[in-house]
Amino acid sequence: MAEPSAPFPAIEPYEHGLLDTGDGHQLYWELCGNPDGIPVVVVHGGPGAGCTPFQRQLFDPARYRVLLFDQRGCGRSLPHASLDNNTTWHLVADIERLRRMLDVERWLVFGGSWGSTLALAYAQAHPEPVAGLVLRGIFTLRRAELLWYYQEGASWLFPDKWERFLRPIPAEERHDMIAAYRRRLAGPADAGQLEAARAWSLWEGETLTLMPSDVLSAQHGGDAFALAFARIENHYFTHAGWLEPDQLLRNVDRIRHIPAVIVQGRWDVATPMRTAWDLHRAWPEARFHLVPDAGHAVTEPGILAALLAATNGFAADGDFRAVAATA
Repeated sequence: MAEPSAPFPAIEPYEHGLLDTGDGHQLYWELCGNPDGIPVVVVHGGPGAGCTPFQRQLFDPARYRVLLFDQRGCGRSLPHASLDNNTTWHLVADIERLRRMLDVERWLVFGGSWGSTLALAYAQAHPEPVAGLVLRGIFTLRRAELLWYYQEGASWLFPDKWERFLRPIPAEERHDMIAAYRRRLAGPADAGQLEAARAWSLWEGETLTLMPSDVLSAQHGGDAFALAFARIENHYFTHAGWLEPDQLLRNVDRIRHIPAVIVQGRWDVATPMRTAWDLHRAWPEARFHLVPDAGHAVTEPGILAALLAATNGFAADGDFRAVAATA
């Protein structure tokens, strides 16, 4: 299978709107590509990052009907940065709500980073409509994964950036950085909250790629983005995603029959390879694609090539099981 190295041209949605969830949220959604094409839902990362125009370019617009949406509280969804009625299981229900709104029987589910977490949770709760899974930068919200990134582990690789992450937190609170940030992010809006939000957001935005990215730094440093991203991520991580320990790995049997491609960067600091490897060991039927010279971001060339190979292969063959076996 040929592995293209560039995404498809930029496109605009042909339809978009807000979906009222009935419990205080309105979800922004958009449809791109071919209205009669293969349905695919894109599950963005974060949580709290929102969907991006670049994600539209990961699918052949002549062959895919692409649904992108902003999860609760982020992007163009309303209310902005809200933590009320905002849990993993609210988001799982939202994906099903969107599927029913579009009258889609079965679709491809595509998710990276936190999007891989939510895609796995959705597929395990609703396996019937999932025709296939494309997962990148695997994250399952286990305690060890959170401690690696927000307590000690990644800090050894990025001590300069970690120092800035520590700055809003007094020394006596640094033994539990997630809890310390929770006290600043979950409370009333003030200058301290925004300072903490920027520090949290930039810690992630500047550790996603092998080489520095001015684009990611600018995105993660913006006030509106940082506030939603930091508040919602910290909210989810404080509650371990409302998942039981190892839940997504233990429940692989519910989705073992679904063809899947797993793409992981060897030098991913945000979601280290150990988790992807654990998923691969639990689910050997899924195609595991290790990119030897990549970090975390979807824009890393090797990761992008592997993802495009998977989506192009499915569109060409119409049989995701065959694609997953050969990707």
